[in-house]
Amino acid sequence: MTKYGLIGAGMMGQEHIRNIRLQEGASVAAFFEPNDMMAERSQAQAPDAVRCDSLDALLARDDLDALVIASPNHCHVGQLKQITAQVTLPILCEKPLYTAPEDAEAVAALESYKAPIWVAMEYRYMPPIAKFREMAGGVTGGIKMLTIREHRFPFLEKVGDWNRFNRNSGGTLVEKCCHFFDLMRLILDDEPIRVMASAGQSVNHLDEVYDGETSDIWDNGYAILDFAGGARAMLELCMFAEGSAYQEEISAVGPAGKIEAKVPGPTRFWNTDLGPAPVPKVVVSPRMPATGQVVHETPVDANLLTAGDHHGSTYYQHVQFLDVVRNGAKPQVTLADGAAAVRMGMAAQESARTGRAIDLR
Repeated sequence: MTKYGLIGAGMMGQEHIRNIRLQEGASVAAFFEPNDMMAERSQAQAPDAVRCDSLDALLARDDLDALVIASPNHCHVGQLKQITAQVTLPILCEKPLYTAPEDAEAVAALESYKAPIWVAMEYRYMPPIAKFREMAGGVTGGIKMLTIREHRFPFLEKVGDWNRFNRNSGGTLVEKCCHFFDLMRLILDDEPIRVMASAGQSVNHLDEVYDGETSDIWDNGYAILDFAGGARAMLELCMFAEGSAYQEEISAVGPAGKIEAKVPGPTRFWNTDLGPAPVPKVVVSPRMPATGQVVHETPVDANLLTAGDHHGSTYYQHVQFLDVVRNGAKPQVTLADGAAAVRMGMAAQESARTGRAIDLR
């Protein structure tokens, strides 16, 4: 039995519990969660797991094979530093890897850690996006334009309302959008050289006040990036568009054609008044219309949809991470990948704040 220690057992931590349980021969043996309500919910999902009263107590256990960090964003770096100083275990750390520019050096120092660290970029493993990635180069003849659009619901309520403030989350273009900047690098197999962005807080959380402080988290924006190889990429984010049929839509266009991936939002948030949720799909549109458009439906197992809010991707991510833990495979999402996505998000936020294009070279 492969035994996990979980650090942070809130909403995302509980998704990890459900998906670890779906892995053959794997379980959560212990967790650290200071919030009693979240701890009780996690205990109900992993009744045999031991609740530890501190991170030190969790790390003192000798029965763990791997660790998962699913704590609030601003806790990640401090916890990674503590873990790597005390134990040598494979780590799956939720995104974003860090939230403040001054943490970049500490993250880079983690490269010397003797066990693998995997950064949890779940969106890579959504079946429609995975299929899109496999087909994009051949369909397009080489991607020249890549567009990622997410139209979704507002930020959910989190313990202590930590995600209502940029200082805790890293800011929307880091917290939410590091997934998409990671996908840009992955799909284009290239590095960005310039970013221009416009973003802000227009609709959500405007009147929310916590301990006398008004929420400052952004809810919409655009970012345009130039890549070293000549491709351009654009991100469009709107977090007051929960009526959309598809939450994520990705398109890539090149001299030979266009390919799109369309992904519905989480099952538990679908408005059933609209009927059944749409089927995720990949759409291929050759440049010559005479050859016709082809639609590839990519449904996801219902059990995986109910195990989390990320379209089955958390399950598939854990399949690959378990291979790292058991067989010594290399992480598919490295510290360098996680750091690059944060740098892109921070540069986009700086561009939006200042009105300047930011050079990433």
